[in-house]
Amino acid sequence: MEAARRSSEVRGLSEEQSHVRDPNLDINLPYRTLAPTANMDEFVVETEKGEIPTDTQQHYKLVTFTEGDPENPKNWSKARKWYNTMVVAVTCFVVAFCSSVITADVAGVAEEFNCSYELALVPITVFVVGFGVGPMIFAPLSEVYGRRIIYVSTLFVAVIFIIPCAVSKNIATLIVCRAIDGIAFSAPMTLVGGTLADMWRNEERGVPMAAFSAAPFIGPAIGPLVGGFLSDSCGWRWLYWIQLILAFVVWILISFTVPETYTPTILAARAKKLRKDTGNQEHVTEADLDTRPFGERMRIFLIRPFQLLFQELIVLLISLYMSVLYGLLYMFFVAYPIVFQRGKGYSAGTTGLMFIPLALGVVASACCAPIVNNHYIKMSNKYNGKPPAEIRLIPMMASCWCIPIGLFIFAWTSYERLTWVGPALAGFPIGFGFIFLYNAANNYLVDSYQHQAASALAAKTFIRSFWGAATVLFTEQMYERLGNQWATSLLAFFGLGCCGIPFLFWTFGARIRARSKYAFGGDDDVVPDDSPSDSDDVEKAKKHSAQDAARQQATAEDLRRAQSYVSNP
Repeated sequence: MEAARRSSEVRGLSEEQSHVRDPNLDINLPYRTLAPTANMDEFVVETEKGEIPTDTQQHYKLVTFTEGDPENPKNWSKARKWYNTMVVAVTCFVVAFCSSVITADVAGVAEEFNCSYELALVPITVFVVGFGVGPMIFAPLSEVYGRRIIYVSTLFVAVIFIIPCAVSKNIATLIVCRAIDGIAFSAPMTLVGGTLADMWRNEERGVPMAAFSAAPFIGPAIGPLVGGFLSDSCGWRWLYWIQLILAFVVWILISFTVPETYTPTILAARAKKLRKDTGNQEHVTEADLDTRPFGERMRIFLIRPFQLLFQELIVLLISLYMSVLYGLLYMFFVAYPIVFQRGKGYSAGTTGLMFIPLALGVVASACCAPIVNNHYIKMSNKYNGKPPAEIRLIPMMASCWCIPIGLFIFAWTSYERLTWVGPALAGFPIGFGFIFLYNAANNYLVDSYQHQAASALAAKTFIRSFWGAATVLFTEQMYERLGNQWATSLLAFFGLGCCGIPFLFWTFGARIRARSKYAFGGDDDVVPDDSPSDSDDVEKAKKHSAQDAARQQATAEDLRRAQSYVSNP
């Protein structure tokens, strides 16, 4: 019941700044779509009778899992968890693969449709734009309707719209259908992390999350490798047929072998069944008691990411940093053919082999994830289980240098007269840095924004995807005007400048969060001292008093919503 006590402390507080640190926060719970007074205990606590009675005047019972409940995804066998984990991770890999495989033969599309090379790059761009637009809708919808229906429906749409790409007669068809595919394919990429959190407990999550983290970066690295040889032998249309085959396979696997994992959806179905079987309308979930119109909730979770992006310095700079990295990844899809195909005369297939060190770097960093996790646990113990959010920046400060180092190596070994070894191996430190930076940035946003973290991550994904899409369109012109060496060096200088961001927040992050409207503001409890001063006691007493008042207000709100529900069940 310790989890219930912690959840209750947070319950009823302001929907803006969270003043109570929840060390076991699960951002995948429906904070965006339920009122801030909702009792999240229902979704995280197993009870003996499978219900949480309320202490209000109206009697209703929040349906929970029973102790050891086999329907609770966290109680599934490890074999079942790992099967579902691998299916959704492979799905994530396939989506990332589909985003990059067509880069292997952009020239073939331009030649067949008699259009410019820049226009032939647009199908790549609109696909990546879809990665930024889709999560803004699909992530909140999954909190309302569950994960499975979003997986199945969006993957089905994606599979269908790959077909007109493969048989397209003009570039317009290709652009429109790729845009739809990008939006549809964004849903699995958005939901995979939540699916893993649904099944694995905090202490079990390290290795599964490491496997998932590697997939979005290995997919883009493998795409040009496979696409290069495939386009050389079969032409550019087979770059779409291979997508159709892989996407159809993962759609079958998810549709028919992966059950619903989202706890609120499972409990909502159970509550509905109990009401039907018993005729007792007291069996409800928090979603049943939320009387706000869906449109009102929609406005909240559509507007909040932009509020965080433009009002919060931490979200803005972290998003810009991740945008630089994401743009760099997609720049490589244009830069590698320039350096290896045009410069050295390699085929598309051989050029694809040059991405192998990049993929190996990603795998190596994923293998180091347990080391990072163990280090964080040690730091957390040092701070009595409540470390400041800035501790998450340590892996970022250590690995941020990998990106400019790799870029400078790539830049000044890319002369036509030199061997392929230098620019190819330069991909290893870049790939190695990607996951460390990506995971550290996500963790820092989660720890900084607590219950607003899902919106902060959505803001980051939105701007990151739009920048990644834009970079594809101007990379070739940049390399033509600056030359291979200085064009890549320019990117390296951008990466070098971004290295200052984690150090900036390491120094000033706590003060920035203290003045923030939305960020976690409980920095008075992060000092690793077991003997607080008298002034600390006074401040904590004030805080607990404020929490008690908030809980009383939450109880009154529960009563109002319960009365409304009983009147209109």
